[in-house]
Amino acid sequence: MNREEKHEVVSALQEKMQDFGNFYIADTSSLSVEKINNIRRKCFESGIEMQVAKNTLIRKAIEGLEGDNSSIFEALKGQSAILFSRTGNGPAKLIKALRKGSDKPQLKAAFIDTAIYVGDNHLDALVSLKSREELIGDIIGLLQSPAKNVISALKSSGGKIAGIVKTLQEREG
Repeated sequence: MNREEKHEVVSALQEKMQDFGNFYIADTSSLSVEKINNIRRKCFESGIEMQVAKNTLIRKAIEGLEGDNSSIFEALKGQSAILFSRTGNGPAKLIKALRKGSDKPQLKAAFIDTAIYVGDNHLDALVSLKSREELIGDIIGLLQSPAKNVISALKSSGGKIAGIVKTLQEREG
């Protein structure tokens, strides 16, 4: 691979990292080609892009991103596969599901909306992460809940008051 080809790979990786906003680096060195192809198929089905690249090229692509991302560099050893996803927890859920079968990829690092997680021990926390849309939905639900309670209380109280007035009118008549 000459210098121009390396530069193209680095710029393509940077573009994907910025476009997706979330990426995971997994270790697939212990897996056979058949198992890696199975992982690629499952990634495709889940809307996750998988790409294998040299660690030095991944490092150069990460260096081009904004912020201090140097803590990821310690994870760039051995064979690395990058999983690009629009959701923060999609690749984590996929890795966890793959571990139930015969494919056992290891999580090296994850970059999710500028937050960096290094090490396989973060997998359970990453699986439970909510997406931005889910968090916004939860917040809207929480904001609507008190308003709904007030409205229902007013409606039920209004019905009680109307019933009392009607009863009083009937007694007078």
